Amino acid sequence: MSETPRRHHNVTLVILALACTAFAIQQTMVIPALPVLQRELHTSTTWATWVLTVFLLVACVSTPIIGKLGDQYGKERLLAISLLVFLLGCIGCALAWNIGSLIAFRALAGVGGGVFPLSFAIVRDEFPPERVGVGIGLISAVFGVGGGFAIVLAGLIADNLSWRWLFIAGAILTAAPLVLVHRFVPESPIKTPSRVDVPGAVLLSFALVALLVGLSEGAHWGWTSGRIVGLFAASVALFVAWGVLETRVESPLVDMRMLAHRPVLFTNVTALVGGFAMFGTFVMVPNFVEMPHGLPAATARLVHYGFDANTTRAGLYLLPGSAMLLFAGPLAGRIGARIGFKWPLAIGLLLVAAAAGALVRFHTQSWHVWAGQAVLGIGGGFAFAAMATLIAENVRPQETGVATGVNTVMRSIGGVVGAQVGAALLTTYTIAGTSRVPSVRGFEILFAVAAVAAVVGAALACLVPEPRRALQ
Repeated sequence: MSETPRRHHNVTLVILALACTAFAIQQTMVIPALPVLQRELHTSTTWATWVLTVFLLVACVSTPIIGKLGDQYGKERLLAISLLVFLLGCIGCALAWNIGSLIAFRALAGVGGGVFPLSFAIVRDEFPPERVGVGIGLISAVFGVGGGFAIVLAGLIADNLSWRWLFIAGAILTAAPLVLVHRFVPESPIKTPSRVDVPGAVLLSFALVALLVGLSEGAHWGWTSGRIVGLFAASVALFVAWGVLETRVESPLVDMRMLAHRPVLFTNVTALVGGFAMFGTFVMVPNFVEMPHGLPAATARLVHYGFDANTTRAGLYLLPGSAMLLFAGPLAGRIGARIGFKWPLAIGLLLVAAAAGALVRFHTQSWHVWAGQAVLGIGGGFAFAAMATLIAENVRPQETGVATGVNTVMRSIGGVVGAQVGAALLTTYTIAGTSRVPSVRGFEILFAVAAVAAVVGAALACLVPEPRRALQ
Protein backbone atom coordinates (compact mmCIF):
# COMPACT_ATOMS: atom_id res chain seq x y z
CA MET A 1 0.00 0.00 0.00
CA SER A 2 1.42 3.37 -0.99
CA GLU A 3 1.79 6.10 1.60
CA THR A 4 -0.91 8.78 1.69
CA PRO A 5 0.41 11.77 -0.25
CA ARG A 6 1.40 14.70 1.96
CA ARG A 7 -0.59 17.86 1.29
CA HIS A 8 0.68 21.40 1.51
CA HIS A 9 0.99 22.42 5.15
CA ASN A 10 -1.34 25.39 4.71
CA VAL A 11 -4.09 23.12 3.38
CA THR A 12 -3.79 20.83 6.40
CA LEU A 13 -3.73 23.79 8.79
CA VAL A 14 -6.86 25.40 7.33
CA ILE A 15 -8.78 22.12 7.54
CA LEU A 16 -7.71 21.53 11.14
CA ALA A 17 -8.67 25.10 12.05
CA LEU A 18 -12.12 24.59 10.53
CA ALA A 19 -12.59 21.36 12.50
CA CYS A 20 -11.62 23.05 15.77
CA THR A 21 -13.79 26.09 15.01
CA ALA A 22 -16.85 23.85 14.67
CA PHE A 23 -16.28 22.42 18.14
CA ALA A 24 -15.41 25.77 19.76
CA ILE A 25 -18.60 27.33 18.41
CA GLN A 26 -20.81 24.58 19.82
CA GLN A 27 -19.10 24.78 23.19
CA THR A 28 -20.33 28.32 23.91
CA MET A 29 -23.24 28.76 21.50
CA VAL A 30 -25.82 27.48 23.99
CA ILE A 31 -24.86 29.98 26.72
CA PRO A 32 -27.06 32.89 25.51
CA ALA A 33 -29.89 30.47 24.67
CA LEU A 34 -30.19 28.74 28.07
CA PRO A 35 -33.19 30.86 29.14
CA VAL A 36 -34.91 30.07 25.82
CA LEU A 37 -34.27 26.33 26.27
CA GLN A 38 -35.62 26.48 29.80
CA ARG A 39 -38.80 28.21 28.67
CA GLU A 40 -39.55 26.21 25.51
CA LEU A 41 -38.65 22.81 26.93
CA HIS A 42 -40.57 23.50 30.15
CA THR A 43 -37.69 22.70 32.47
CA SER A 44 -35.81 24.18 35.42
CA THR A 45 -32.73 26.39 35.41
CA THR A 46 -30.65 23.50 36.78
CA TRP A 47 -31.65 21.10 34.00
CA ALA A 48 -31.16 23.76 31.33
CA THR A 49 -27.66 24.43 32.67
CA TRP A 50 -26.85 20.74 32.22
CA VAL A 51 -27.06 21.30 28.45
CA LEU A 52 -23.78 23.20 28.85
CA THR A 53 -22.34 21.21 31.76
CA VAL A 54 -22.70 17.74 30.25
CA PHE A 55 -20.97 18.87 27.05
CA LEU A 56 -17.99 20.10 29.07
CA LEU A 57 -17.95 16.97 31.23
CA VAL A 58 -17.81 14.56 28.30
CA ALA A 59 -15.28 16.74 26.45
CA CYS A 60 -12.95 16.72 29.47
CA VAL A 61 -13.27 12.97 29.93
CA SER A 62 -12.93 12.06 26.26
CA THR A 63 -10.13 14.49 25.36
CA PRO A 64 -7.15 12.60 26.89
CA ILE A 65 -8.66 9.24 25.95
CA ILE A 66 -9.10 10.18 22.29
CA GLY A 67 -5.66 11.76 22.29
CA LYS A 68 -4.21 8.43 23.47
CA LEU A 69 -6.21 6.46 20.89
CA GLY A 70 -4.97 8.83 18.19
CA ASP A 71 -1.37 8.22 19.25
CA GLN A 72 -2.04 4.47 18.98
CA TYR A 73 -4.30 4.03 15.97
CA GLY A 74 -3.80 7.12 13.82
CA LYS A 75 -4.59 10.75 14.47
CA GLU A 76 -6.38 11.46 11.19
CA ARG A 77 -8.60 8.40 11.70
CA LEU A 78 -9.56 9.41 15.24
CA LEU A 79 -10.07 13.02 14.15
CA ALA A 80 -12.57 11.89 11.50
CA ILE A 81 -14.33 9.62 14.01
CA SER A 82 -14.52 12.45 16.58
CA LEU A 83 -16.02 14.80 14.01
CA LEU A 84 -18.52 12.15 12.90
CA VAL A 85 -19.71 11.53 16.47
CA PHE A 86 -19.83 15.29 17.01
CA LEU A 87 -21.96 15.69 13.86
CA LEU A 88 -24.38 12.98 15.00
CA GLY A 89 -24.65 14.70 18.38
CA CYS A 90 -25.51 18.05 16.75
CA ILE A 91 -28.15 16.43 14.53
CA GLY A 92 -29.64 14.68 17.57
CA CYS A 93 -29.76 17.98 19.49
CA ALA A 94 -31.62 19.65 16.62
CA LEU A 95 -34.21 16.85 16.73
CA ALA A 96 -34.43 16.63 20.55
CA TRP A 97 -38.00 16.23 21.87
CA ASN A 98 -37.41 17.12 25.53
CA ILE A 99 -34.69 18.30 27.91
CA GLY A 100 -33.53 14.74 28.65
CA SER A 101 -32.93 13.87 24.99
CA LEU A 102 -31.20 17.22 24.43
CA ILE A 103 -28.80 16.59 27.33
CA ALA A 104 -28.11 13.05 26.06
CA PHE A 105 -27.26 14.25 22.55
CA ARG A 106 -25.12 17.08 23.95
CA ALA A 107 -23.16 14.43 25.85
CA LEU A 108 -22.63 12.57 22.58
CA ALA A 109 -21.45 15.77 20.89
CA GLY A 110 -18.95 16.34 23.71
CA VAL A 111 -16.81 13.54 22.28
CA GLY A 112 -15.73 16.13 19.71
CA GLY A 113 -13.41 17.63 22.35
CA GLY A 114 -10.72 15.33 20.99
CA VAL A 115 -10.33 17.51 17.88
CA PHE A 116 -7.95 19.89 19.67
CA PRO A 117 -5.28 17.45 20.94
CA LEU A 118 -5.51 15.48 17.70
CA SER A 119 -5.01 18.64 15.66
CA PHE A 120 -2.02 19.69 17.78
CA ALA A 121 -0.50 16.24 17.31
CA ILE A 122 -1.03 16.31 13.53
CA VAL A 123 0.73 19.68 13.33
CA ARG A 124 3.61 18.29 15.40
CA ASP A 125 3.91 15.27 13.11
CA GLU A 126 3.43 16.96 9.75
CA PHE A 127 5.00 20.41 9.99
CA PRO A 128 8.69 21.30 9.89
CA PRO A 129 10.01 22.31 13.33
CA GLU A 130 10.17 26.02 12.50
CA ARG A 131 6.44 26.07 11.65
CA VAL A 132 5.08 23.98 14.51
CA GLY A 133 4.72 26.96 16.86
CA VAL A 134 2.81 29.06 14.34
CA GLY A 135 0.52 26.16 13.44
CA ILE A 136 -0.30 25.31 17.04
CA GLY A 137 -0.73 29.02 17.75
CA LEU A 138 -3.39 29.37 15.06
CA ILE A 139 -5.32 26.32 16.24
CA SER A 140 -5.13 27.54 19.85
CA ALA A 141 -6.48 30.92 18.77
CA VAL A 142 -9.46 29.22 17.14
CA PHE A 143 -10.64 28.15 20.60
CA GLY A 144 -11.27 31.75 21.61
CA VAL A 145 -12.31 33.03 18.17
CA GLY A 146 -14.94 30.33 17.81
CA GLY A 147 -16.20 30.96 21.33
CA GLY A 148 -16.64 34.69 20.76
CA PHE A 149 -18.22 34.28 17.33
CA ALA A 150 -20.57 31.63 18.73
CA ILE A 151 -22.06 34.00 21.28
CA VAL A 152 -22.77 36.59 18.56
CA LEU A 153 -24.28 33.96 16.26
CA ALA A 154 -26.29 32.47 19.12
CA GLY A 155 -27.69 35.89 19.95
CA LEU A 156 -28.90 36.38 16.39
CA ILE A 157 -30.47 32.91 16.33
CA ALA A 158 -32.03 33.21 19.80
CA ASP A 159 -33.52 36.61 18.95
CA ASN A 160 -34.86 35.67 15.52
CA LEU A 161 -35.11 31.87 14.97
CA SER A 162 -35.89 28.62 16.77
CA TRP A 163 -33.32 27.28 19.24
CA ARG A 164 -33.00 24.21 17.01
CA TRP A 165 -31.04 26.32 14.53
CA LEU A 166 -28.23 26.51 17.09
CA PHE A 167 -27.54 22.84 16.45
CA ILE A 168 -28.43 22.85 12.77
CA ALA A 169 -25.73 25.49 12.34
CA GLY A 170 -23.35 23.27 14.33
CA ALA A 171 -24.09 20.29 12.07
CA ILE A 172 -23.49 22.35 8.93
CA LEU A 173 -20.22 23.71 10.28
CA THR A 174 -19.05 20.18 11.19
CA ALA A 175 -19.99 18.37 7.99
CA ALA A 176 -17.57 20.31 5.78
CA PRO A 177 -14.39 19.75 7.85
CA LEU A 178 -15.35 16.09 8.33
CA VAL A 179 -15.28 15.54 4.57
CA LEU A 180 -12.12 17.63 4.16
CA VAL A 181 -10.28 15.78 6.95
CA HIS A 182 -11.09 12.43 5.41
CA ARG A 183 -10.14 13.61 1.92
CA PHE A 184 -7.08 15.79 2.44
CA VAL A 185 -5.45 15.33 5.87
CA PRO A 186 -2.79 12.57 5.65
CA GLU A 187 -2.57 9.86 8.24
CA SER A 188 0.31 10.40 10.62
CA PRO A 189 3.32 8.09 10.19
CA ILE A 190 3.96 8.25 13.95
CA LYS A 191 1.99 5.67 15.94
CA THR A 192 2.46 3.90 19.27
CA PRO A 193 1.24 0.30 19.25
CA SER A 194 -0.08 -0.56 22.71
CA ARG A 195 -3.11 -1.80 24.59
CA VAL A 196 -5.95 0.47 25.61
CA ASP A 197 -5.78 1.09 29.36
CA VAL A 198 -9.49 0.51 30.04
CA PRO A 199 -9.24 0.58 33.88
CA GLY A 200 -7.23 3.80 33.69
CA ALA A 201 -9.76 5.38 31.34
CA VAL A 202 -12.65 4.40 33.63
CA LEU A 203 -10.95 5.75 36.77
CA LEU A 204 -10.00 9.01 35.03
CA SER A 205 -13.54 9.39 33.72
CA PHE A 206 -15.15 8.97 37.14
CA ALA A 207 -12.57 11.27 38.78
CA LEU A 208 -13.21 14.06 36.26
CA VAL A 209 -16.99 13.61 36.42
CA ALA A 210 -16.96 13.86 40.23
CA LEU A 211 -14.75 16.96 40.12
CA LEU A 212 -16.65 18.81 37.41
CA VAL A 213 -20.10 17.98 38.74
CA GLY A 214 -18.98 19.31 42.12
CA LEU A 215 -17.65 22.50 40.56
CA SER A 216 -20.70 22.99 38.36
CA GLU A 217 -23.32 22.33 41.03
CA GLY A 218 -21.59 23.84 44.06
CA ALA A 219 -23.47 27.14 43.83
CA HIS A 220 -26.84 25.35 43.57
CA TRP A 221 -26.33 22.58 46.15
CA GLY A 222 -24.18 24.56 48.58
CA TRP A 223 -20.38 24.34 48.73
CA THR A 224 -20.44 22.76 52.18
CA SER A 225 -23.33 20.39 51.49
CA GLY A 226 -22.80 16.68 51.92
CA ARG A 227 -23.20 16.01 48.20
CA ILE A 228 -20.54 18.52 47.15
CA VAL A 229 -18.06 17.51 49.86
CA GLY A 230 -18.65 13.86 48.96
CA LEU A 231 -18.05 14.55 45.26
CA PHE A 232 -14.76 16.36 45.93
CA ALA A 233 -13.60 13.62 48.33
CA ALA A 234 -14.50 10.95 45.78
CA SER A 235 -12.67 12.88 43.06
CA VAL A 236 -9.48 13.09 45.14
CA ALA A 237 -9.63 9.39 45.98
CA LEU A 238 -10.25 8.44 42.36
CA PHE A 239 -7.41 10.62 41.09
CA VAL A 240 -5.04 9.04 43.62
CA ALA A 241 -6.17 5.56 42.62
CA TRP A 242 -5.77 6.45 38.96
CA GLY A 243 -2.25 7.79 39.53
CA VAL A 244 -1.22 4.64 41.38
CA LEU A 245 -2.69 2.44 38.66
CA GLU A 246 -0.94 4.36 35.87
CA THR A 247 2.46 3.74 37.48
CA ARG A 248 1.86 -0.02 37.56
CA VAL A 249 0.31 -0.93 34.21
CA GLU A 250 2.47 -1.85 31.24
CA SER A 251 0.76 0.57 28.83
CA PRO A 252 -0.75 3.45 30.84
CA LEU A 253 -3.32 5.86 29.45
CA VAL A 254 -1.09 8.72 30.66
CA ASP A 255 2.58 8.25 31.52
CA MET A 256 2.98 9.73 35.02
CA ARG A 257 6.68 10.37 34.37
CA MET A 258 5.70 12.52 31.43
CA LEU A 259 3.26 14.55 33.57
CA ALA A 260 5.89 14.92 36.30
CA HIS A 261 8.45 16.24 33.79
CA ARG A 262 9.01 19.76 35.11
CA PRO A 263 8.21 21.73 31.91
CA VAL A 264 5.01 19.72 31.43
CA LEU A 265 4.04 20.01 35.11
CA PHE A 266 4.53 23.78 35.30
CA THR A 267 2.79 24.34 31.96
CA ASN A 268 -0.25 22.35 33.11
CA VAL A 269 -0.46 24.24 36.40
CA THR A 270 -0.18 27.50 34.47
CA ALA A 271 -2.99 26.30 32.15
CA LEU A 272 -5.20 25.70 35.19
CA VAL A 273 -4.56 29.20 36.57
CA GLY A 274 -4.72 30.84 33.14
CA GLY A 275 -8.03 29.15 32.33
CA PHE A 276 -9.42 30.46 35.61
CA ALA A 277 -8.34 34.03 34.88
CA MET A 278 -9.31 34.05 31.20
CA PHE A 279 -12.72 32.43 31.36
CA GLY A 280 -13.67 33.97 34.68
CA THR A 281 -13.47 37.32 32.91
CA PHE A 282 -14.66 36.29 29.44
CA VAL A 283 -17.85 34.50 30.55
CA MET A 284 -19.03 37.32 32.84
CA VAL A 285 -18.63 40.25 30.44
CA PRO A 286 -21.95 39.52 28.63
CA ASN A 287 -23.72 39.49 32.03
CA PHE A 288 -22.20 42.88 32.81
CA VAL A 289 -23.10 44.64 29.54
CA GLU A 290 -26.66 43.23 29.51
CA MET A 291 -27.55 44.96 32.77
CA PRO A 292 -30.32 46.07 33.31
CA HIS A 293 -31.86 44.63 30.11
CA GLY A 294 -35.00 42.60 30.71
CA LEU A 295 -35.44 43.62 34.36
CA PRO A 296 -38.72 45.12 35.61
CA ALA A 297 -38.71 48.91 35.43
CA ALA A 298 -38.74 49.32 39.21
CA THR A 299 -35.70 47.07 39.57
CA ALA A 300 -33.86 48.50 36.55
CA ARG A 301 -33.88 51.95 38.17
CA LEU A 302 -31.72 50.56 40.98
CA VAL A 303 -29.03 49.24 38.59
CA HIS A 304 -26.43 51.91 37.80
CA TYR A 305 -24.06 49.97 35.58
CA GLY A 306 -24.11 48.01 32.32
CA PHE A 307 -25.24 49.07 28.84
CA ASP A 308 -28.74 47.51 28.56
CA ALA A 309 -27.52 45.24 25.73
CA ASN A 310 -29.67 42.48 24.30
CA THR A 311 -28.22 39.03 23.59
CA THR A 312 -26.92 39.97 20.14
CA ARG A 313 -25.32 43.23 21.25
CA ALA A 314 -23.75 41.54 24.27
CA GLY A 315 -22.00 39.12 21.95
CA LEU A 316 -20.59 42.00 19.93
CA TYR A 317 -18.65 43.17 22.98
CA LEU A 318 -16.62 39.94 22.75
CA LEU A 319 -15.67 40.38 19.10
CA PRO A 320 -12.54 42.53 19.70
CA GLY A 321 -11.10 39.79 21.89
CA SER A 322 -11.93 37.10 19.34
CA ALA A 323 -10.36 39.10 16.51
CA MET A 324 -7.17 39.69 18.49
CA LEU A 325 -6.95 36.00 19.38
CA LEU A 326 -6.85 35.11 15.70
CA PHE A 327 -3.74 37.23 15.14
CA ALA A 328 -2.10 36.78 18.54
CA GLY A 329 -1.87 32.98 18.40
CA PRO A 330 0.34 32.73 15.28
CA LEU A 331 2.34 35.79 16.42
CA ALA A 332 3.08 34.04 19.70
CA GLY A 333 4.33 31.09 17.67
CA ARG A 334 6.80 33.29 15.79
CA ILE A 335 8.01 35.03 18.95
CA GLY A 336 8.33 31.76 20.85
CA ALA A 337 10.39 30.22 18.07
CA ARG A 338 12.94 32.99 18.59
CA ILE A 339 13.08 33.48 22.35
CA GLY A 340 11.38 30.42 23.85
CA PHE A 341 7.69 29.79 24.44
CA LYS A 342 7.58 30.41 28.16
CA TRP A 343 7.99 34.14 27.49
CA PRO A 344 4.89 34.54 25.26
CA LEU A 345 3.05 32.54 27.93
CA ALA A 346 4.17 34.91 30.69
CA ILE A 347 3.56 38.03 28.58
CA GLY A 348 0.13 36.78 27.58
CA LEU A 349 -0.96 36.22 31.17
CA LEU A 350 0.34 39.66 32.16
CA LEU A 351 -1.82 41.14 29.40
CA VAL A 352 -4.80 39.19 30.72
CA ALA A 353 -4.03 40.64 34.17
CA ALA A 354 -3.86 44.15 32.71
CA ALA A 355 -7.19 43.74 30.91
CA ALA A 356 -9.00 42.32 33.94
CA GLY A 357 -7.38 44.87 36.27
CA ALA A 358 -8.39 47.77 34.04
CA LEU A 359 -12.02 46.62 34.10
CA VAL A 360 -12.02 46.95 37.89
CA ARG A 361 -11.75 50.74 37.54
CA PHE A 362 -12.83 51.48 33.98
CA HIS A 363 -16.20 50.02 32.97
CA THR A 364 -18.56 52.98 32.64
CA GLN A 365 -18.13 53.50 28.88
CA SER A 366 -18.63 51.00 26.09
CA TRP A 367 -15.13 51.57 24.78
CA HIS A 368 -13.68 50.57 28.16
CA VAL A 369 -15.09 47.05 27.68
CA TRP A 370 -14.12 46.93 23.99
CA ALA A 371 -10.53 47.90 24.79
CA GLY A 372 -10.36 45.49 27.71
CA GLN A 373 -11.58 42.63 25.55
CA ALA A 374 -9.04 43.45 22.83
CA VAL A 375 -6.15 43.30 25.32
CA LEU A 376 -7.63 40.15 26.85
CA GLY A 377 -7.75 38.58 23.39
CA ILE A 378 -4.09 39.33 22.71
CA GLY A 379 -3.08 37.94 26.09
CA GLY A 380 -5.23 34.84 25.72
CA GLY A 381 -3.92 34.18 22.21
CA PHE A 382 -0.33 34.40 23.43
CA ALA A 383 -0.96 32.22 26.48
CA PHE A 384 -2.98 29.42 24.89
CA ALA A 385 -0.70 29.13 21.87
CA ALA A 386 2.41 28.99 24.05
CA MET A 387 0.91 26.36 26.41
CA ALA A 388 0.20 23.89 23.64
CA THR A 389 3.58 24.40 22.03
CA LEU A 390 5.46 24.01 25.32
CA ILE A 391 3.72 20.69 25.85
CA ALA A 392 4.50 19.51 22.31
CA GLU A 393 8.16 20.53 22.69
CA ASN A 394 8.64 18.59 25.90
CA VAL A 395 7.06 15.21 25.16
CA ARG A 396 7.84 12.45 22.70
CA PRO A 397 6.07 12.67 19.33
CA GLN A 398 3.98 9.60 20.13
CA GLU A 399 2.76 11.27 23.36
CA THR A 400 1.67 14.56 21.80
CA GLY A 401 -2.03 13.70 21.55
CA VAL A 402 -2.55 12.60 25.13
CA ALA A 403 -0.20 15.28 26.57
CA THR A 404 -1.97 18.17 24.83
CA GLY A 405 -5.28 16.55 25.75
CA VAL A 406 -4.37 16.68 29.44
CA ASN A 407 -3.34 20.33 29.01
CA THR A 408 -6.70 21.13 27.41
CA VAL A 409 -8.48 19.45 30.33
CA MET A 410 -6.49 21.52 32.84
CA ARG A 411 -7.44 24.70 31.01
CA SER A 412 -11.10 23.64 30.93
CA ILE A 413 -11.14 22.84 34.64
CA GLY A 414 -9.64 26.25 35.34
CA GLY A 415 -12.38 27.80 33.24
CA VAL A 416 -15.11 25.94 35.13
CA VAL A 417 -13.63 27.08 38.46
CA GLY A 418 -13.43 30.66 37.17
CA ALA A 419 -17.04 30.64 36.00
CA GLN A 420 -18.24 29.16 39.30
CA VAL A 421 -16.25 31.67 41.38
CA GLY A 422 -17.77 34.42 39.25
CA ALA A 423 -21.28 33.06 39.77
CA ALA A 424 -20.67 32.81 43.54
CA LEU A 425 -19.44 36.41 43.74
CA LEU A 426 -22.41 37.72 41.78
CA THR A 427 -24.76 35.78 44.05
CA THR A 428 -23.05 37.12 47.18
CA TYR A 429 -22.90 40.80 46.16
CA THR A 430 -26.40 41.95 45.25
CA ILE A 431 -28.22 45.27 45.09
CA ALA A 432 -30.26 46.04 48.19
CA GLY A 433 -33.98 45.91 47.58
CA THR A 434 -33.75 43.56 44.61
CA SER A 435 -34.23 39.84 44.11
CA ARG A 436 -30.70 38.57 43.53
CA VAL A 437 -29.64 41.25 41.03
CA PRO A 438 -25.80 41.44 41.12
CA SER A 439 -24.19 44.69 42.23
CA VAL A 440 -21.32 46.28 40.36
CA ARG A 441 -19.12 45.46 43.36
CA GLY A 442 -19.43 41.75 42.61
CA PHE A 443 -18.16 42.28 39.07
CA GLU A 444 -15.30 44.47 40.27
CA ILE A 445 -14.14 41.83 42.76
CA LEU A 446 -14.39 39.16 40.07
CA PHE A 447 -12.20 41.14 37.67
CA ALA A 448 -9.70 41.82 40.47
CA VAL A 449 -9.50 38.12 41.38
CA ALA A 450 -8.95 37.23 37.72
CA ALA A 451 -6.17 39.81 37.47
CA VAL A 452 -4.39 38.42 40.53
CA ALA A 453 -4.73 34.87 39.20
CA ALA A 454 -3.23 35.91 35.86
CA VAL A 455 -0.22 37.49 37.61
CA VAL A 456 0.30 34.26 39.56
CA GLY A 457 0.09 32.35 36.26
CA ALA A 458 2.70 34.63 34.69
CA ALA A 459 5.05 33.97 37.60
CA LEU A 460 4.56 30.23 37.20
CA ALA A 461 5.26 30.53 33.47
CA CYS A 462 8.66 32.05 34.22
CA LEU A 463 9.53 28.89 36.14
CA VAL A 464 9.01 26.63 33.11
CA PRO A 465 12.47 25.31 32.15
CA GLU A 466 13.65 25.84 28.62
CA PRO A 467 13.39 22.56 26.66
CA ARG A 468 16.67 20.92 25.89
CA ARG A 469 15.24 19.45 22.70
CA ALA A 470 11.95 17.88 21.69
CA LEU A 471 12.07 14.36 23.03
CA GLN A 472 12.46 11.52 20.58
